[in-house]
Amino acid sequence: MKSDLQGILDALLDGVIVLDENGVIEFLNTEASRLLELPDESPSGECLVEALDANHPVCEIAEHVRRTGRSSIHDEVEIPRRLAQSTPVDIAVSIRAEEKRGPSGLVIALRDRSASQSLREEIHERERQESYGHIAAGIAHEVKNPLGGIRGAAELLSMRANDDRARKAADLIVGEVDRISGLVDELMVFASGDGLDLQSVNVHQPLDALLDLLEMEKGHEEIEIKRHFDPSLPEFEADPARLQQIFLNLARNALQAMEGGPGILTLSTGMSIEHRLISADGRPLPTIRVSFEDNGPGIPYAIRDRLATPFFTTKQKGTGLGLSVSRHWTRRHGGRLRIESVEGEGTRVDVDLPLVPFHSKPDLDTPSTQDAKQ
Repeated sequence: MKSDLQGILDALLDGVIVLDENGVIEFLNTEASRLLELPDESPSGECLVEALDANHPVCEIAEHVRRTGRSSIHDEVEIPRRLAQSTPVDIAVSIRAEEKRGPSGLVIALRDRSASQSLREEIHERERQESYGHIAAGIAHEVKNPLGGIRGAAELLSMRANDDRARKAADLIVGEVDRISGLVDELMVFASGDGLDLQSVNVHQPLDALLDLLEMEKGHEEIEIKRHFDPSLPEFEADPARLQQIFLNLARNALQAMEGGPGILTLSTGMSIEHRLISADGRPLPTIRVSFEDNGPGIPYAIRDRLATPFFTTKQKGTGLGLSVSRHWTRRHGGRLRIESVEGEGTRVDVDLPLVPFHSKPDLDTPSTQDAKQ
């Protein structure tokens, strides 16, 4: 009977843990083992606190229920993981009721919310990109034409200037107008919806071209660049120029974060296992991951949600458009850009791209990416 019950619990998509009155594990299904990173072999007979830790969120909630005698439900509790970012999990803890002995033991239900959270983030990101497009279109209409008039007038002033000071002032106006016009052109990428020049691409080609560009740039001589490339990755359909733009922006961000001292930038490629992309019809897609990892100061938690906002930057020099543009072109490829950062330790940016043939490629304008449960 016990083996039959274990088989039923293992078939469930939610994690289930059954504890006796002493907090000892009686049943633990496969999904609970995955979420809590417990060994595959059932730890039945082991105390939950010993299997995890007294400060683990699941143990703290279970202890609260045991102490108060009241069931409890918690939404999207961040469950720590050893080698990855924490996972949002819904936790429901109920008291077991036995006919003769009364309340005894606990039942803990766990539901992985990473997929729905990722989908919400994707939809939110899409809405933000659309709002940037509306802003860009408005700026283009209200600013571009007057800028042309100002530039023309400044050129006339420069030609008619009688002294160097007046000529320099007119040239300064022309230069600033060109700078503003360039910023507007960069912002217009969110409104124009430019198509992709899809070709069969080896992802290492734009990365190798990126490294050639970085070697020619000054100011990063004390930063070591490491490559961990997976040579078995197949070619896939993408726009090589846009991929290089994505990768160059992310690499420069990492290098600039480590300015002023020695540092290491690690570029790595491989197949994504834990967070694959999902097609419009709900099928998991083979996913290529390109990662940029630095050991710089990290990103303060308070500003992480603002990083992809156009013109927001913490740099003394910069437009604040690099990361926004990278997100835009990643999404246009049907992919996803994820940022993980720990203050004082560094930042990791993952670019996930779908590895699918051109004829079956998902709608690139549809927010169809989310984390796929393995």
